Amino acid sequence: MSVNIAWEKYLASRDEAARRQLILHYLPLVKHLAGRLAVKLPAFIPKEDLEGYGVIGLMEALDKFDPAMGSSFDTYAYHRIRGAMLDEVRRQNWLPRTTWQKFQAVKSTRERLEREQGKVVSDELLAKEMGITTEELHRLLGHGSRMYWQSLDEELTGLDGSSVSKLDTVEDAGSPDPLSIVEEKENKRLLTLAIEKLGQRDKLILSLYYWEGLTLKEIGRVLEVSESRVCQLHAQVMKKLRHTLQEMICC
Repeated sequence: MSVNIAWEKYLASRDEAARRQLILHYLPLVKHLAGRLAVKLPAFIPKEDLEGYGVIGLMEALDKFDPAMGSSFDTYAYHRIRGAMLDEVRRQNWLPRTTWQKFQAVKSTRERLEREQGKVVSDELLAKEMGITTEELHRLLGHGSRMYWQSLDEELTGLDGSSVSKLDTVEDAGSPDPLSIVEEKENKRLLTLAIEKLGQRDKLILSLYYWEGLTLKEIGRVLEVSESRVCQLHAQVMKKLRHTLQEMICC
C-alpha cells in the first residue's frame, strides 16, 4: 500500500492498517527531531525516550490532522512531535520557565565561549559575559543540577568496562580531596625550601608583610627606607622566589 493510498483509507475510515503504515512512514521525522533535541538536553534523558514521546506526538497528530486546515501533514506533525517531546521534558523539570530559560542561556553561552577560546572557561568569565554575578551563576548551575530525577542505582560503565552505580560516584563535599592535600603539602615544602635560600633582609620583608601583617610604609620604618623602596624590594623578593621555585620544579 502506497503512502497516498494509506492516507486516503485512513482519512476516509480511520483504517488501523493504514494508520500503522503512516506511523512507520513518519518515524524518520521522529528520529530526526529526537536527535536534534538530544544534544541540547542532559544525558539523563536519552534519545530513545525522546523518540518514545515523539511517537505519541505523531499518533496524536494523525488523529487530529485535518487537511482542510490548509497545512501539510509534515508541517503539522513536526510541531506536534516536537511539542510532545518538550512537554514531557518539562514535566520532569520542576523549575519555573524563566529559570529554565536562564539555565539554557548559561549553557549556550559557556559552549560559545569555549568554542571561541578553545578551552574551558572560568565561572568568573562566564558570569561577566552574561552580565550576572558569580553568586547568581552558581545559583543557576545549582538549579540545573537538580532539574531532573536521577536514579542513584543507575549503572555507569567505565573505560575499562567495569560498572559502578551513580551512588558510588557522588562526591562527599565534606571529605577532603586526597590529591589536593598532597599537592598543598608539596607546595608548602617547596616554598619553605625556596624561602630558606633567600637572604636575611628578603626573609625579613616576607615575614613582616605576610606574617606580621605590616604595611609597606610600616616596613619602610623598620628598614629605614622609603615606602616606594620597600615596594621595589618586595617585587624583587617575589621575583627571586618564582625563579627559585621554577628551578626546583624543573629539576
